Amino acid sequence: MAEELPLCCCRMETPHIGGSVSALDQTCMAMESIDGVLSRCQRRAMKQEMMRPSNTVHLLVLCEDHRAGMVKHQCCPGCGLFCRVGTFMECRPYGSISHRFHRDCASILKDHRFCPHCGEDASGAKEVTVLKTDLSPSVPRFNPGLSLPAVPTMATLPSVPTVPDVPQILRAKKTSEPQRSRDESPSRLKGEGVCAADRLPKESLESILMALDDENLKPKKVKYPTRQLYTSAKQGDLQKVVRLLVDGKDPNFLMEGQNKRTPLHAAAAEGHHEICHMLVQAGANLDMFDEEQRTPLMAACENNHLETVKYLIRAGAAVSHKDIMGFTCLHLAAKLGHYEIVHHLLSKASKHINCQDDGGWTPITWAIEYKHKELVQLLLARGADVNIRDKEQNVCLHWAALSGCDDIAQSLLEARCDLNAINVHGDSPLHVAARENHLECVMLLLSRGADVTQRNRDGETALDCCVHGSKVWLALNTNKKLTDARRGRDCHGERVLSRDISRGYEAVPITCVNGVDNESCPENFKYIPDNCVTSPLNIDKDITRLQHCSCTDDCSSSTCMCGQLSLQCWYDSEGRLPLDFCQREPLVLFECNHACSCWRTCRNRVVQNGLRVRLQLFRTQKMGWGVRALQDIPQGTFICEYVGEIITDAEADKRENDFFLFTLDNKVGDVHCIDARLFGNIGRFINHLCEPNLLAVKVFTMHQDLRFPRISFFSSRPIKAGDQIGFDYGDHYWRVKSKYFSCQCGSLKCRFSAASR
Repeated sequence: MAEELPLCCCRMETPHIGGSVSALDQTCMAMESIDGVLSRCQRRAMKQEMMRPSNTVHLLVLCEDHRAGMVKHQCCPGCGLFCRVGTFMECRPYGSISHRFHRDCASILKDHRFCPHCGEDASGAKEVTVLKTDLSPSVPRFNPGLSLPAVPTMATLPSVPTVPDVPQILRAKKTSEPQRSRDESPSRLKGEGVCAADRLPKESLESILMALDDENLKPKKVKYPTRQLYTSAKQGDLQKVVRLLVDGKDPNFLMEGQNKRTPLHAAAAEGHHEICHMLVQAGANLDMFDEEQRTPLMAACENNHLETVKYLIRAGAAVSHKDIMGFTCLHLAAKLGHYEIVHHLLSKASKHINCQDDGGWTPITWAIEYKHKELVQLLLARGADVNIRDKEQNVCLHWAALSGCDDIAQSLLEARCDLNAINVHGDSPLHVAARENHLECVMLLLSRGADVTQRNRDGETALDCCVHGSKVWLALNTNKKLTDARRGRDCHGERVLSRDISRGYEAVPITCVNGVDNESCPENFKYIPDNCVTSPLNIDKDITRLQHCSCTDDCSSSTCMCGQLSLQCWYDSEGRLPLDFCQREPLVLFECNHACSCWRTCRNRVVQNGLRVRLQLFRTQKMGWGVRALQDIPQGTFICEYVGEIITDAEADKRENDFFLFTLDNKVGDVHCIDARLFGNIGRFINHLCEPNLLAVKVFTMHQDLRFPRISFFSSRPIKAGDQIGFDYGDHYWRVKSKYFSCQCGSLKCRFSAASR
């Protein structure tokens, strides 16, 4: 277990950055923790190389004395404060070597505490107290009234704007370490500069500092309560906010009577991004939430303060956080029609565009309901899924019909929103539009082929739902008469046999149609979304044996352990394989698993997220049932998995019907197969194509037993809407089956047709 703990990097240095460094930037950044009171070193730093005790602490420029202390493991990896005076824990794993850390900064794994330096059991560490008289004269006690030199951070590096002096003074005055959210950006933890200060006039900061110096020379007359910090932040009083922070007021104070919001909530809600910067540099937690579980970023989005939103995101605020109703920042901005806010959020976190709240509604759903037409167009252009169903199985077209906006309904239909989708009440969008008496929407839906005879669960057609004699009733009644008149002449059209053959097990419904013969929807199998077993199989699913990563980013870096198992993380930001991914001998992919430290939404999780493209089961002219795409699919997109019953090779030999066998030939132990004859998903209907547009890739997700990979299909080239999808069954299959039938793919390059024999 010790090998899995994040160990220290006390002996590591950053590479020399080159260039000249001013004398001001060479001040030592070391902070001593003396029983909760902070003291700072003011010695000159002779070396430019920066050090830190762990990856969760920002890089430090240190004097020679503190560099030696860092190498001796005297800096706590949890908080970055030196443990040389006061009370702290001391671990001595090798007798002569001392590892120092604070009790609350011990690493925790499976309810056990470990030394954050070496990973040894912390129960062997002893509490040590060093008297304050032993403090080196080079480390004076911190005095907020002193004019201190600027503390260099990563912001002093050439590519990041320099943060002025005041925020650094405030940072040294923190009274307590803020509680960090799990989703806090790694850039904040590493001390990288945020660039809101470049918008803050230096002259105003200098005038505030001068005013504060004058205040410190006067006797203290007024002692403000902590709640004054919230009031001043809300009112935009920058000078008073700085003074209160220097006086030690807690920037994470929870304001009673205001939903327990923090001063950062108040400043963000009013758009005071300069004050937000002061509070963040003083230690305000970017992701603290109020009683409604809303963060300061959500307050800024809701109130349409674009500059504040930009600053908070740069500072590391989590865009994906959900409030008590499941709303994200995108939901709030889309609901209120804040176009610029939504545009900026999508530029930073487009993968959350289809996130659902507690009602199952996505940001585009809210934009549709409140008739924000331009916002709907933006979301559609950025890839919003119009067929995601909410808790009552409504799609976007239901909400457009409810709002009565035919322009939005037109855009949704062009984006291939399901015209005949039904919700839990059996209502189609036409039912909803008729019930709400929206004539333009009714006419649009009828012109696109909506079924006027379709009945809901109460047995009502759209004609039954509207007011008798109204214009909507007249339009529907006319359409019904025309439909009845041509009934019988449309026998050659495709019949919809099933709205969803997966019975809701897939996130995207899979329709079944037949325009060829009288064959009914296949019912000789049970649809399952994941592989199953019907006989004892010893699949190793022990979570403790899973190789996993400790990433705090989106797992796109080369240090991700799961990516290293696949040579690299192959998925791009859209979850697709690159164009240069080897198709002749595809690599085995290892996705992140539930033992990893990364978020469920990291880049290296695609197959485990399930089917996301729109597919349809249809009756072909010569190949029985087949599968086709209902949308344009770029190359490298995950299509679906081949799912069925996992059996041994010996069991497969005993089965008479071998048409649905997929061999898991991994050359690791016994050979196994996937049999999709009795249990399977949409993958069992994918036909052979001599010019395939699918590539079968072996993927491991929730276990790493090499005998049982998941067979995942990715598009090997761009696929157009309406194209049949298929993969190459292989020469071995056709050597056996060509005795009984020939290939009917119709390709000019067909290798197994009757003519090619």
